Amino acid sequence: MNTDMNELISVAAGRKPADLVIKNAAVADVFNGRWVAGDVAIVGGNIAGVGTYSGKIEIDGTGKYVLPSFYDTHMHFESVMIRPSEYLKAAVPRGVTAINADPHEIANVCGEAGIKFMLDDVKGIPCDVHFMMPSCVPATPEDKSGCVLDASDVKRISEKYDLFGLGEMMNFPGVIGGDSDMLKKLEVCGITDGHAPSVVGNALNAYLCGNILTDHECETVDEVREKIGKGMYVMIREGSQTKNLKTTIQAVDKTNLRRFLFCTDDRNVEDLFKIGTITNAVRLAVECGLKPIEAVTIASLNAYEAYGIKKHGAIAPGYSADLLLCSDNIAQKIDAVFYHGKKVAQNGKPLFDVTPADARGLYGSVHIKPVTEKDFEFEFKKGMPVMRVFPNTVVTQTVNAESRDGLNLMCCIERHSASGMIGHCYVDGFSLKNGAIAQTVGHDAHNITVLGDNARDMLIAVNGLGRDGGLVLVKDGKLIGRLPLEIAGLMTDATAETAIKIRAELFSALDDMDYNKHIEPFMLLSFLTLIVIPDAKLNHKGLFGVSRWDYLYRG
Repeated sequence: MNTDMNELISVAAGRKPADLVIKNAAVADVFNGRWVAGDVAIVGGNIAGVGTYSGKIEIDGTGKYVLPSFYDTHMHFESVMIRPSEYLKAAVPRGVTAINADPHEIANVCGEAGIKFMLDDVKGIPCDVHFMMPSCVPATPEDKSGCVLDASDVKRISEKYDLFGLGEMMNFPGVIGGDSDMLKKLEVCGITDGHAPSVVGNALNAYLCGNILTDHECETVDEVREKIGKGMYVMIREGSQTKNLKTTIQAVDKTNLRRFLFCTDDRNVEDLFKIGTITNAVRLAVECGLKPIEAVTIASLNAYEAYGIKKHGAIAPGYSADLLLCSDNIAQKIDAVFYHGKKVAQNGKPLFDVTPADARGLYGSVHIKPVTEKDFEFEFKKGMPVMRVFPNTVVTQTVNAESRDGLNLMCCIERHSASGMIGHCYVDGFSLKNGAIAQTVGHDAHNITVLGDNARDMLIAVNGLGRDGGLVLVKDGKLIGRLPLEIAGLMTDATAETAIKIRAELFSALDDMDYNKHIEPFMLLSFLTLIVIPDAKLNHKGLFGVSRWDYLYRG
């Protein structure tokens, strides 16, 4: 929202009163890395200046802090399991007024129709939602999703909807190997986000020659520094399952500070309401040793500059008036959120209404052949490769099991075309007993994932998903919890408050089950079919070894 330049200059010079002035606050100076005392003058949708001003409306900022609002540089609305408009009703009051959203989850199920729904659902909401064009639908040629989008589709859809850039390029083997379709996709948009877990050395050099801008998959300080040294921006990710901040923040220093961004990637709805998104990352970064102004800079100015967005991310003359009025200097107590100069949230509550898009055309997305208990039986062989899982990461390990004791069986059932294909493997570390969990959320193809310790409960769980899909819990032969996800089997069509209530009931039922309490089962399970993250993952064909890029076994 651009204000008339003459009016902006007149207010900045003090010849005319501002529309709004926040008086006597401590203002974040993200350019010099400091706090300055002064009044923040706003006219229309822009900041006129920081100094001494009067305004038609004045807010006393004594003892308060003014910060630029925050930017979540990579996330998926679908992972929160509520529709985008419901997410934004919570995220904006918690300090986020800009988001890069990659709708590749819903695109893998519904293709262009899913992308259009997401765009329609955020219309009119006071947040700059930059939708990325899904780059990998499916994630790799080994996956079976509900849609295939080749380079011509990527170009057509991106141009049709004026999408912001190309979403995370997960098929790094395709890029490095010079796959022609991948290379054509990389030519479509000026901005391309990356996804390159453990890709280093010459392989990273080759990947970056595809004009990849960012990466959010770093696991070590050395990996962060190599990627920054080769020109990338590194997203410090702190989601609900993938929590990389405490490790990657150790790579930040005064020299490279401006090469870091914050993102959430995948968030559950409870964390959204309880601890926020980017405000949580800012808090943790400061706890790990960053100065508050440094954390604020990463959360705001760095993000806008990385994506070439001018006049955003700072409290400075001519900049967009997207800012936070806070009682502290790390935005843990946000009094008000301003977007384009208008107050859009106060004390954690939105001051705007939403008009949800009609999602009924995306219902009934689950199509499978009938299954029996025999489908959930799989011969164990001594020394066979199994998948080992860990808390707080979606990276797994391939181990050779000497015994079936303590292992769970996991199956991936193709759910888009009723092909009847089912992949099987054993999982170590989940430690689920006397029950099963099934869900239609399984990145990125979103086939059915079911895990359990007996065939009877696994069958009940899968059948409990129905045509709409969702999350299901079964214990001792009884279905004890279910969250329907009517929209593409990924998101509920209920309000966020209703979703939290149903999920609370689901997690209460989960508490009664015997499993590894150090993991978040639904979030972790959703990533165990994503074969672009190391090391062992399961798809509808079998257990896939990511590092060797081949199947450890099929079936």
